[in-house]
Amino acid sequence: MPLHDNRKGKLFIIGIGPGSPDQMTGQAREALLQSEVIIGNDTYLSQIGSLINGKEIIRSSMGQEVERAKRSIELSRSRIVSMVSGGDAGIYGMASIVLEVLEHEPCSVPVRVIPGITAANAAASLLGSPLSGDFAAVSLSDLLTPLEVIERRLHAAFSMGTPVVLYNPKSRGRPHHFALAMEIAGRYREAATPVGIVKNAYREGEEIMVTTLGEIMHAEAAVDMHTTVIVGGEESRIWRNGDDVKGIITPRGYHKKYVY
Repeated sequence: MPLHDNRKGKLFIIGIGPGSPDQMTGQAREALLQSEVIIGNDTYLSQIGSLINGKEIIRSSMGQEVERAKRSIELSRSRIVSMVSGGDAGIYGMASIVLEVLEHEPCSVPVRVIPGITAANAAASLLGSPLSGDFAAVSLSDLLTPLEVIERRLHAAFSMGTPVVLYNPKSRGRPHHFALAMEIAGRYREAATPVGIVKNAYREGEEIMVTTLGEIMHAEAAVDMHTTVIVGGEESRIWRNGDDVKGIITPRGYHKKYVY
């Protein structure tokens, strides 16, 4: 479905990236421009305020995802609607719940999921190149996934030897999940394994820290819900310029094939 489709009713599900309008795709901007109604979590809407002036704005809070999805579908029957999601709407975002609701409430309105930069991409770019090849991503939030399932996935992810990205690593309601994840990581990784901590990527208050798995608990205070944590893989190393720590490199394998 092209963005310039002329049918009246339409629903865009948009990933706005890390939060800075500079990090949004041109396609996302065009969809917002076309839309008459913008729906989303208040936190995400506030990040793109300059792009949605003059639109009808429907704000909601965390925990109202189902109601938000239903409302977006209802309005899109006769209007052009954008459902806004942080990062990428299809990665820990709003795309799945909107599409699931559509399965129960069949609607002929065209729906378009527009990708955005997810937290893994944003954090990795600020750390250098920690995700050069295969990697795994696990959310530590147990709001929708039981903790025992998360633990099983952490064991599987770390056992692969690839870098692991941790979403939603720590909150006031579950302060111990991050320590548990690091304990599991320690069963499969050396203490010298690099760990990158990125808070508020491409947003106000951005912080970047590089440490090791052996020292990670000294940096635990820096980890919260605004943080993405990348635990290096078996070949990952700290990227240095002289004595200065610049980030993390996970070699893709060129050194095994070429001389450089």
